[in-house]
Amino acid sequence: MASNKPNKLAFLSMPAPASYVAGLGRGASGFTTRSDIGPAREGPSAEVIAEAQARRGEDSEIDPEQFQDPDNEYGLFAGTTYEQDDEEADKIYEAVDQAMDARRKARREAQEQAELAKHRAERPKIQQQFADLKRGLSAVTDTEWENLPEVGNLTRKKRRRDDRAFAVPDSIIVGDRGKSEYENSLDPRQQEHGGFETPADSGTLTNFVEMGQARDKILSLKLDQISNSTFAASGTSTSVDPKGYLTSLDSVIIKSEAEIGDIKRARMLFDSLVKSNPKHAPGWIAAACLEEHAGWMVAARKLIKQGCEQCPKSEDIWLEAARLHVRTIFPKKCTHADGILKQNEDAKVILANAVQHAGQSVKIWLAAADLELDVKAKKRVLRKALEHIPNSVRLWKETVNLESSIVDARILLSRAVEVIPLSVELWLALARLETPEKAKAVLNKARKAVPTSHEIWIAAGRLIEQQVDVVPDGEQPKMEGERNKALEIVDKTIEAGVRELRRHQVLLTREQWLKEAEKCEEDGSPRTCEAIVKATVAMDIEEEDRLDTWIGDVESAEARGKVGTARAVLAYALKVFPDKKDMWRRAADLEKTHGTKESLDAILSRAVVHCPQSETLWLMAAKEKWLAGDVPAAREVLERAFVANPESEQIWLAAVKLEAENGELGVARELLIRARTVADTERIWMKSAVFERQQGQTSTALETVSTALLKFPKFAKLYMIQGQIHQLLKNYPAARASFSAGYKACPKETTLWILASRLEEADGKSIKARALLEKARMVNPASDILWAEAVNVEERSAGAIQAKAMLARGLQDCPASGLLWSMAIWTEARPMRKARSVDALKKSKYDPVILCAVARLFWQERKLEKARQWFERAVTTEPDLGDSWAWWLKFERQHGTEEHREIVRDKCVAAEPHHAPVWQSVAKDDRSRGKNIKEILELVADALQ
Repeated sequence: MASNKPNKLAFLSMPAPASYVAGLGRGASGFTTRSDIGPAREGPSAEVIAEAQARRGEDSEIDPEQFQDPDNEYGLFAGTTYEQDDEEADKIYEAVDQAMDARRKARREAQEQAELAKHRAERPKIQQQFADLKRGLSAVTDTEWENLPEVGNLTRKKRRRDDRAFAVPDSIIVGDRGKSEYENSLDPRQQEHGGFETPADSGTLTNFVEMGQARDKILSLKLDQISNSTFAASGTSTSVDPKGYLTSLDSVIIKSEAEIGDIKRARMLFDSLVKSNPKHAPGWIAAACLEEHAGWMVAARKLIKQGCEQCPKSEDIWLEAARLHVRTIFPKKCTHADGILKQNEDAKVILANAVQHAGQSVKIWLAAADLELDVKAKKRVLRKALEHIPNSVRLWKETVNLESSIVDARILLSRAVEVIPLSVELWLALARLETPEKAKAVLNKARKAVPTSHEIWIAAGRLIEQQVDVVPDGEQPKMEGERNKALEIVDKTIEAGVRELRRHQVLLTREQWLKEAEKCEEDGSPRTCEAIVKATVAMDIEEEDRLDTWIGDVESAEARGKVGTARAVLAYALKVFPDKKDMWRRAADLEKTHGTKESLDAILSRAVVHCPQSETLWLMAAKEKWLAGDVPAAREVLERAFVANPESEQIWLAAVKLEAENGELGVARELLIRARTVADTERIWMKSAVFERQQGQTSTALETVSTALLKFPKFAKLYMIQGQIHQLLKNYPAARASFSAGYKACPKETTLWILASRLEEADGKSIKARALLEKARMVNPASDILWAEAVNVEERSAGAIQAKAMLARGLQDCPASGLLWSMAIWTEARPMRKARSVDALKKSKYDPVILCAVARLFWQERKLEKARQWFERAVTTEPDLGDSWAWWLKFERQHGTEEHREIVRDKCVAAEPHHAPVWQSVAKDDRSRGKNIKEILELVADALQ
């Protein structure tokens, strides 16, 4: 009966249904334990997963790389070439994309705008929500603003309680009051006894002065004991300088904990390095240097000794060992030399061992020689070194330098060139010590021994050049012809050297040869420099590029201060291009700046022969003769210039100026008459009228001007001269008619308008002067000169306020005008001028007029050096402005020396300025006739305000 009873637990041995999930009925289906998944193990591989998917008929996962970017292909198309067909296809696809995009662009943009507007309507910005309220704030009055209540605490948070205060007792107040008080009187007892004394135990007073003296005495005794003490450990007595004792304590370096930690770590690293690779010399050296840096010299010497044993063939480790064993210890009662000798003994022993292991090291032998103080000992060491290393040039040079006798040095060098025949330095040193005759033989031997050395050929050329200038006793100096003939050998020698070097395949570039030429110029051999340039300056240049290349060589050489090289390049270029007047002009400028009057005269004489049609060269030649005081020679040059250029306006006017400046007024008038007949130019007619006006012949001048105006009605300066003569004669209507005809014929000539305005102003008609300038500005817009004249008219007639308004209008029309900005600087109040000058410099791009104004500002502020620098900067930027030179001279008159003033005058004469308002008014005044630039400069400096 018991066996027929069903087993309630039989389901435990049965397999679970397919859809059974353990714990699902009690809501525990989301938990998984280790017993459910078993021990940790690697999951199925990709092959197993693929095989299972194949059995179940499932598709494999899609490869994401199959949809790769075609513009960045890899794999199958990684090695293909991007050809023209691919590019065309890409362009076609891009054009299609653009067309499709353009087709939908308007619709898409409209849709985006609509969506944005809808979004803004649904969710407006806070700024838009309060826009109407913010607009309403404009109607709030000041009273309403003031009546607004203060912001209260509406957060309902617990407020902080105020600190409770308590009354301070009177005792505390009285006690604190006594702390800051000072007694300035004595009480009656102190007045009676003369003050109180603080008694010591013995009843005596404490004297701090005697205590300080006792302290100094004790310190002195201690220093004396140290200086006389004997150290038993070393066996020597060491002297200490009492005065430098405290100073020497400053040299003690106290290392921080971080540095000590770094040293310990580095010591461990280097210890590991030398143990793992004991044959590595730099490791031993670094470890020893570390100990030296840490202050453990004994450990450093011990390490370097081990390194020498491990790396006996390394010269660096021996040298480091010698350095570490050099000590500065002076034995007591010995001389300085004995002390040095004592400290070098250990180093000498080390280097003696070093030469046994590394006897071919030049550095070790030189270090051993440096340890010797006696010259004989040094010679002995170096000669011993030469026995081991006879082919060391450095050892031979050091040995020769120790010789005080030229004969011994010559013997050593003779032996050196036998042992080392390829050393150019030794050959040249031997040639320098020999006599000129023997030096030639030495250089010939050197040339045969070292046929690829250009230094030997250059030395030979320099030797020949030096022999030419040597005059034996009892003989006369060589004549110029003989000297030039002898110097031609230098050219032949250098040319032969260049040929031989080419034959031996030694090809130096032009730049290298020019550097050698500059070096010869520095060493005082100008003819050798010239010979090198002649032989090599045309190398490696295309025919059409020669002129530009040579001009660049001249400019670069002159910039470096190598005038001889620049002169030689120009001389060669003039031989190739004798008809280039620009080259002759450049050569003349070079001689004028760096040469002599004779060299300049020679250049100009050759220039006018090769370029007879160049008026500038003729005028330069005549002017140099005139400045030298040779007036007949200047006339002769101009006569030759007339023959070559009979219709040259400049030459005619130069001849007139020469005769007029030398008092030959009749000859000058006849020349002008002939010039009007032969050349018949507007400038000659103008100069004729000016000449007559200067002589006081106003009627003749007016006749000349009237005749000239019939021929040249568009020449503005003739109207100016006519109007100025009438104004000088107080004939204002005639002057007004001349100026009126002038600015009608030449409306673009601003000077005519300004002269007409000044005429009206002189006649008392300021309103008409303003109207003329207004009309001139309409005809000539953006003219800063007209605006500046208008500002001056307003300042003279209406006052500073109207002038400042006019200046503001002018700056709006001409924002980059240096003239107007300089006027704006001076119209400002003094504290504002500096800021105004900064704006002016930025707007006008460092105009020279502004630079001069800034210099004057520094002058006002008593910053003299800055003012001088800015004056120099102004005249360097534009040397043609005479007013800048005059302001500089005026500054030097007040704050400079006579030397400073002379420098300004000389620079001004060299610059030859012609423009600037005050300069032109003074220079063209009839009273300035016949004055030179220096005198005009002085007059302009006096006229400046």
